[in-house]
Amino acid sequence: MGDTQAPPGQERVREPIETPPAPAAGSGPPAPPAPTGWAPPRNTLRTTLIIAAVVIAGILVILYAWALPPFSPRMQSTDNAYVRGRTTLIAPQVAGYVVDVPVQDFEPVKPGQVLAKIDDRIYAQKVEQARANLNAQIAALANSQQTRRAREATQVSQGAAVASARAQLLRAQADMRRVDELVGQGSVSLRERDQTLAALRAAEAAVHQAEAAREIARQDVVSVGVNRGALEAAVEGARAALHLAEIDLANTVIRAPADGELGEVGVRVGQYVTAGTQLMFVVPRQLWITANYKEAQTARMAPGQRATVRVDALGDAKLTGRITSLAPATGSEFAVLKPDNTTGNFVKVAQRISVRIAVDPNQPLASRLRPGMSVEVKIDTHGGPQR
Repeated sequence: MGDTQAPPGQERVREPIETPPAPAAGSGPPAPPAPTGWAPPRNTLRTTLIIAAVVIAGILVILYAWALPPFSPRMQSTDNAYVRGRTTLIAPQVAGYVVDVPVQDFEPVKPGQVLAKIDDRIYAQKVEQARANLNAQIAALANSQQTRRAREATQVSQGAAVASARAQLLRAQADMRRVDELVGQGSVSLRERDQTLAALRAAEAAVHQAEAAREIARQDVVSVGVNRGALEAAVEGARAALHLAEIDLANTVIRAPADGELGEVGVRVGQYVTAGTQLMFVVPRQLWITANYKEAQTARMAPGQRATVRVDALGDAKLTGRITSLAPATGSEFAVLKPDNTTGNFVKVAQRISVRIAVDPNQPLASRLRPGMSVEVKIDTHGGPQR
């Protein structure tokens, strides 16, 4: 080791130096010194299994996160879902001043119940006017029937006149033949023969005149028949005008079209309304759920599959239902302005398909559903067909 410094007044003592033992004769080279510090562990079977398990677990996590087989979920959920119903807008079909509104906001109504009344005095007078016009047209039609009978009697009379004229013609022809024989014998003068001939010609003209009068009478009968068709059409037109006036009169009373509850009543007594003016809404009791799923989520959906509905407005209460139908097209196909993907840079956007769900009956909370409520829907697609 070396000398040590002795304290003053003492002699220094030299410590012996230790030397390593010499190697024995015939042995190998000296062993290297033992390593110090960290060294990686050897690749044992246990380490390999642990690494493989970590890799497999990572792959399974990725498949689960991307919902890839074998982790394709059987429960498809969406929060893009709402309660729907056939909410009906109540509007008048005629114009006028409102004289009565016997209902209030949020009141339950029955089919045919009176919701509002419009002043009907003008429409009542139009009904009377239309009824008077109908009576006039019916009287004209009846007069036409009488006229036809008169024309038919005239035609019969003209027929008799033709027969009488032909009889006169036959007598004149017979007189003419006798006169011709007598003239040849010298018993009748030429003057008498000329008179007989003139009578014959007059009889012939009378026949033609009677036949013409008979034809005129026949055409009068035909004319009356043609005019009767126009009068019958006029009667039908007057009757239709009366029905139209009666409809307008009935429309002055506005009634509930279906069973349900009223929304906010916006009309007031004394207000002037026109056809189509928004008065109020009737919300029917028949409701359903419309869930808008991404197109990839509908691969195994089919009518009849069970659904669970969680309603935000009911404290996340859950209701059950079943799929009744799927929309025939995506929502973009029903949009007024459809996206044009034929120009510019295309970015694929997942489309939505509406799924209609009927709420199961006999659920107490179902009566508290209202159109427009937001819900979350989960559908069990197990066993559904691959679409």
